[in-house]
Amino acid sequence: MIELFHSPKSTCSQKVRLALAEKGLAYESRLIDLSKREQHTPEYLAINPNGVIPSLRHAGHAVRDSSVICEYLDEVFPIPPLMSSDARARAGVREWMRFIEEVPTAAIRVPTANQMFAKVIGAMSEAEFEKWSQNVSVRRDLYLLVRRADFGDKDVREALAKLDMTIRRVDAACAKSAWIAGDSYSLADIGLLPTIVRMEDMGYAAMWSEMPNFSRWYMAAKERPSFKTAYFAGSRMDPSYKWSKVP
Repeated sequence: MIELFHSPKSTCSQKVRLALAEKGLAYESRLIDLSKREQHTPEYLAINPNGVIPSLRHAGHAVRDSSVICEYLDEVFPIPPLMSSDARARAGVREWMRFIEEVPTAAIRVPTANQMFAKVIGAMSEAEFEKWSQNVSVRRDLYLLVRRADFGDKDVREALAKLDMTIRRVDAACAKSAWIAGDSYSLADIGLLPTIVRMEDMGYAAMWSEMPNFSRWYMAAKERPSFKTAYFAGSRMDPSYKWSKVP
């Protein structure tokens, strides 16, 4: 049995749901309510000590980190493949995956944080923040960033510059092939797609309006049956949403 511990609007959760949908795999959905900070409860930390989502449990074995989970699923359930059988082609996919994790995946968190919760976290006293963040580990740097007195437009501009670089790289790659890392849909496409969906939800779609190859890639990705499965009702971000209080 496959269990997925996830949240509808989490981009990393969406990535794993895309991989599961591409594989046609059924799973038991274990929703984690981020508004109640269920990812920091002792029960969840026993599954994932990093206190982040998603996590996958397969036959009782926990697998953590969205990219690791996607590769695990492709190895354990190889049909249909999301990685090439050719070593050089696999290396190409992994190069993209590392770039996607380090650049756009990290960058999109900044405008998301700025829009959703920067004001609330920034207004906390030191004591309030320490209590609130006591079980936060791998995302604490993001929360410390938004607590900076001068956090805001400059940070968002820098993040958008990284996202713009990503879009241009993908546009150039897709001028030569159907998908990011070649002519087959792969884990590279799955890895980037949730970030671009988030950008669209936040009103940044104009950034690729003059990028025809990128636009073709994005439209093709959204037309795959897996997209509708992974992005069920309520899983897209409402751009007007903001934290009104600390969960």
